[in-house]
Amino acid sequence: MNRAPLSAVFQLAAAHLALLIYTALALFPVGLIVMNSFKERNAIFRTPFDFPTAETFSTAGFETVFGRGNFPNYFANSIMVTVGALLLIFIAGTMAAYALSEYRFPGNTLLGLYLSIGIMVPIRLGTVSILRLIVNLDLNDTLWALILVYTASGLPLAVFVLSQFMRQVPRDLKDAARVDGASEYRIYWMTIPLIRPAIGTVMVFNMIPIWNDLWFPLILAPGEASKTVTLGAQQFLGQFANDYNAVLASLTLAAIPVIILYILFSRQLIRGLTSGAVK
Repeated sequence: MNRAPLSAVFQLAAAHLALLIYTALALFPVGLIVMNSFKERNAIFRTPFDFPTAETFSTAGFETVFGRGNFPNYFANSIMVTVGALLLIFIAGTMAAYALSEYRFPGNTLLGLYLSIGIMVPIRLGTVSILRLIVNLDLNDTLWALILVYTASGLPLAVFVLSQFMRQVPRDLKDAARVDGASEYRIYWMTIPLIRPAIGTVMVFNMIPIWNDLWFPLILAPGEASKTVTLGAQQFLGQFANDYNAVLASLTLAAIPVIILYILFSRQLIRGLTSGAVK
């Protein structure tokens, strides 16, 4: 009589155990970076897996970061690039998704498939052509170069995901708005709250690669005035010697905004990933 309940409890416990193990493995590198950022240089290599003690505790890395590096400016640049790109992805992505899902025209499906190619083909394959285009537009060493490139790389995923969710919005709701005299822009704006979980998912999946990217800041905007926080951390890695205290401290500081934004968007991310799983 009790076999079924015991089996269900065992399966639930096994699932939670697997999730806890995965969580520990995922958080282990982050915890290791944070712990060692508060240690002396010798303690980082001697006892990398130990917590800082009274003898090994040191804030030299953070003092170097704020004293030698222009990290407030790097953080401001990363925030402007990330927010600017996400804003353009939101505006262009939702509009394109609404058009593809609402209007049927010749080539509608082919256009959607064409936009989806951007998910499969890495944008870094076109780095040389992108660099030439940015130079011709006189946007090299500017934040606009990064914003436009990240917008282009994030739009395929945004259009692909959002168009599927917009098709699930009841058409009767849109037709009722048209009968009441609402414009197409008004109807488009009305559908935005209905797909909020999908928007949260798209924002998270685009935010983390943009914030952590090193490739395009190094190529398109390596100047001191336009450096991002990820590129700024590279200045502590030299040809013959590395300041590991400063590197770990800068990586710790760089992870804070991502963690905060992920916590803010986590509920929408989970709802977006699980929406439609059960019909």
